[in-house]
Amino acid sequence: MSDPTEANGTAGSAEVAGPAQEGGGPGRHVRVVLVDDHRMFRTGVQAEIGQTGQTGVEVVGEAADVDQAVTVITATRPEVVLLDVHLPGGGGVEVLRRCAPLMGDTEQPVRFLALSVSDAAEDVIGVIRGGARGYVTKTITGADLVNSIFRVQEGDAVFSPRLAGFVLDAFASTDAPPVDEDLDRLTQREREVLRLIARGYAYKEIAKQLYISVKTVESHVSAVLRKLQLSNRHELTRWATARRLV
Repeated sequence: MSDPTEANGTAGSAEVAGPAQEGGGPGRHVRVVLVDDHRMFRTGVQAEIGQTGQTGVEVVGEAADVDQAVTVITATRPEVVLLDVHLPGGGGVEVLRRCAPLMGDTEQPVRFLALSVSDAAEDVIGVIRGGARGYVTKTITGADLVNSIFRVQEGDAVFSPRLAGFVLDAFASTDAPPVDEDLDRLTQREREVLRLIARGYAYKEIAKQLYISVKTVESHVSAVLRKLQLSNRHELTRWATARRLV
């Protein structure tokens, strides 16, 4: 069996970087693992935040799915994990569940910051209940992301502005949110496509935002319409609006 901490360099592989150079930002240093199923996005984030000498952030590992994430996080024990919500193998919530012992380590806790294209309430609440310390969307700037990473390292809770309200509303209520059987038929990716379609995005725009092909978007839309027994995107928009998903 190969060493789980060995960097592979191929798309879809778990990757762990070598030791960082000395000399981060003044008095600040944080080790980070980046978990996202899109290699291009991981490369962009690492280029933005991984200049240790300038930002104090050291990207020590990468992973593209749940199993790889658990392997890399366990091997490197970073201070902070940047975690996408939607991942092959069970999603970010599954990573949090399997890494719960590391989060509970009193001497060196691993803290999680969700970084996702989704700004849906159920996604935000799901990962926060799973143990993440914060949730920011992929529209965040590099400087703000670096700042959020250090705040999470220090134990703060960090959210993009409108997302904090979801968490406050959810935890202020003693009742669990009602189960929507229709919505539960959809996969996480289908829900993402559904929301963007309902917001008026064109297929090409959705493909660019989700880092998938236009053909894949079309397949997801067809699956959503079939599962919800709807005929077109106008009916889909009304359905999503009625459930406050837009």
